[in-house]
Amino acid sequence: CALNALSAVELVAPVDSIVKVVRIVCYVNGAPGFISQPAVANGASELFMHIWGEAGIAARSALGVAELPLNSPVEVELTVELSEH
Repeated sequence: CALNALSAVELVAPVDSIVKVVRIVCYVNGAPGFISQPAVANGASELFMHIWGEAGIAARSALGVAELPLNSPVEVELTVELSEH
C-alpha cells in the first residue's frame, strides 16, 4: 500500500524529487474490536524512513474503517514535499 502511494506520486512527479514525507494517513480495514491500526501503519512509516532517513519521518494517522474499495486491507494517503527541479 505504501508502494501504491508512491506510484500515485509518480503520476505527477518523479519519486526521486521527494525531499520530505510530510504526512501519512493509513486507513485499515478491520473487524469490530480490532485496535492495532498503528501497528499496521508502521510498515509504511518504516519504509519511508528506510528510503529518506529523517526526511521520511512524518506526521501520521492510523484509522480503522469498516471497508475499503476493492476489499483492500489498507489504503495509504501520502503528502510529500517535492524539490523544485
